[in-house]
Amino acid sequence: MAQMTAAEAAVHVLALEGVTQAFGVPGAAINPLYAALKKHGGIKHVLARHVEGASHMADGFGRAKPGNIGVCIGTSGPGGTDMITGLYAAAADSVPLLCITGQVPVAKLEKEDFQGVDIASIAAPVTKMAVTVKEPAQLPHLLQEAFRRMRSGRPGPALIDLPFDVQMAKIEFDPALYKPLPVVPPELSTAQAERVIDLIAGAAHPVIIAGGGVIGASAEPELVQFAELLSIPVIPTLMGWGAIGDDHPLMAGMIGIQTAHRYGNASFLESDLVIGIGNRWANRHTGDLPTYMKGRTFVHIDIEPSQLGKVLTPDLGLVSDAKAALVALTAAARDRIAAGGLKAGQFADWAESCQVRKRDVTMHRKTHFDQVPIKPQRVFEEMNKAFGHDVTYVTTIGLAQIAAAQFLHVYHPRHWINAAQAGPLGWTLPAALGVTLARPGERIVAVSGDYDLQFLIEEIAVAAHHHIPLVYVMLNNTYLGLIRQSQRGFDMDYQVQLDFDNINTPELPGIGVDFLKVMEGLGARAIRVQQPDEMAAAFAEACRLTDELQVPVLVEVLCERDTNIAMGNGLDSVNEFEALAQTPEDAPTEVIDH
Repeated sequence: MAQMTAAEAAVHVLALEGVTQAFGVPGAAINPLYAALKKHGGIKHVLARHVEGASHMADGFGRAKPGNIGVCIGTSGPGGTDMITGLYAAAADSVPLLCITGQVPVAKLEKEDFQGVDIASIAAPVTKMAVTVKEPAQLPHLLQEAFRRMRSGRPGPALIDLPFDVQMAKIEFDPALYKPLPVVPPELSTAQAERVIDLIAGAAHPVIIAGGGVIGASAEPELVQFAELLSIPVIPTLMGWGAIGDDHPLMAGMIGIQTAHRYGNASFLESDLVIGIGNRWANRHTGDLPTYMKGRTFVHIDIEPSQLGKVLTPDLGLVSDAKAALVALTAAARDRIAAGGLKAGQFADWAESCQVRKRDVTMHRKTHFDQVPIKPQRVFEEMNKAFGHDVTYVTTIGLAQIAAAQFLHVYHPRHWINAAQAGPLGWTLPAALGVTLARPGERIVAVSGDYDLQFLIEEIAVAAHHHIPLVYVMLNNTYLGLIRQSQRGFDMDYQVQLDFDNINTPELPGIGVDFLKVMEGLGARAIRVQQPDEMAAAFAEACRLTDELQVPVLVEVLCERDTNIAMGNGLDSVNEFEALAQTPEDAPTEVIDH
């Protein structure tokens, strides 16, 4: 056995569990771990400008590729409390994220020592495991268990809190003998799969709801294979978007009361059997439940037993990993086809009727507006044309995010990365930096409103420092747009205005923050767009500059201040505040025809 500090043993465990990248902010209470990171090498580290930013970077890094686990490191006290929003965002969307904090010595716990706080108790509600390590010899094994829990069942984050003296203590640990704990996902039985096929055989208009669990399990090929076998239309959730490409003939469109397509809602309302796989029936997806459920039979398959029956009571609830479930369903369907109880492509006519809606121009929202200031719908039309099929979009919350989901297109798994349930303002920028580091050489485009960017805008300096290329499209309406729209119900427009006359930019009255100057001051570049026909050139130039300079480039689009984006309370009552498409000229640029 080899003797080393517990902090050094922790670094060995991180490397042996596959960690290659960490994000964080050092401090006195966590310096022993940083010393071990420096001594052993092999794990890259990015110094954030804010610990919350570091947690979102780690979150984005983890979401970007299968198997990634982002790691965020911070010191005691505020170093840990600043991570809580990051832990919440990861927990809400089932993302493994390991946060490691420094802590006062064990003897000082609960004695109100400087920056001594019970971070494990604070983090417990938003983690799968949160523990303050009090015995040095336990540290490698508690980390081992943290990785197992993060990967098991419904994935999620963990927090390991390390008192200073625990990190410094010498322990016996041999890295050559370390082995990650096994993760055994639950699987559908043959009988369970056959029961689902019974329901499918008796249906006329089945649909598959593909949730984030499909992407988390890397089950996208199995999803497409099963759907194609029987020609069942697929409706991805916001977290599942990209599990089947937007141009696939079985992709029926997203549904919901905000981030949805009109044709998707219309097709879902014609369905009679709903098979949810790896989804959680989020309220923005379902809208009011009576409308969502009326006249339909529900199957819910999820890796987490507590999800079954949480939001709606399924007619059949089954516990399984998404990949294992889809493999079992495909095998059972093939057996039923061989026995004559089903036909290959049985639901082709139903699937084609969904595609008819998808191709119907009048089922789309208008995007081709020529007004100045620019309408946000036009921004997304131009983005679709500029960035192509292989782009990855990163966003979090607000009218810009909702409109992005209504108008953009996603063709590959993990090419739409969104903090969907928590929606923390400020998440977009640091998460996009994490995604870009995880997938070098790929086109990553962040998109948000102006308020979201301001929350953690200092992380632009991190990207400039580390030469992280990122195109950031910001729709600047100098408003808290989503809150302004929701305030309509209260007959007010209060404390949501961000416009002011900037004394340094007199040529643009009401511009508020001059983002061009801010970006330049942080070591990046920016392009301001005021005319619709300037966007194509601006996006092309942003891509060129990003590739050439290896720094972020902001495209600031000055938008109409008070555009209302379609939303409502139920799938059959979405308010279309703006014009609908009437001709191919004013429809989205990709009304896909098969």
